Amino acid sequence: MAQIALTAWLLYVAVAFGYRSYVQYRRTRHSGFVGFSRTRSVVEKLAGALFTAALLLGLLSPLLGLLNPSLALAGALWREASLERAGLVLFGAGLIATLRAQLAMGDSWRIGVDAGERTTLVTDGPFRLVRNPIFSAMLLTSVGLACLYPSPLALAGFVCLLLGLELQVRVVEEPYLLKTHGSTYRAYAARTGRFVPRLGYLREGRSAEASPG
Repeated sequence: MAQIALTAWLLYVAVAFGYRSYVQYRRTRHSGFVGFSRTRSVVEKLAGALFTAALLLGLLSPLLGLLNPSLALAGALWREASLERAGLVLFGAGLIATLRAQLAMGDSWRIGVDAGERTTLVTDGPFRLVRNPIFSAMLLTSVGLACLYPSPLALAGFVCLLLGLELQVRVVEEPYLLKTHGSTYRAYAARTGRFVPRLGYLREGRSAEASPG
């Protein structure tokens, strides 16, 4: 399973970051990579560090598993074959959902936030269901990879990704969108869940950081 998980990880990075960046460059002559401001807050830096850690752990888990298969946690609760099938299904769904949501953003797709830039607010396609479908799909993919090779590193990678995305959305992206799009974004966020439908609404009169979910 470690070899399959490694192949899946490489495929995801190639599609979600490499291919999508290539498409963006062909459209706009800009890769979509904004990067990080030097004036980032401590929490924003932590979000970036957690996201980076999640990617590295997702890579290290199958790599080390190839050297030491005993790192896998599968066994007592599920048969490995069952975990592998579930992992493949979840990974495939997450990969497709990630690319679908990325493409739905069109020219507004970015990695990172430029506080001085104003992009179009996308609310159609998968964004009708949740405000952050790309991140939701990434979490689904991470679960799939953890099922393909359920090691302590894979589980730690999922936790890092979840925490990093929560911080990125609440502390960086939602305040930026509220400042940029004002009442339009607030109304959209008041009727659309953050990561899953019907959860994490942004209530009228409440700050992005204070909203539940």
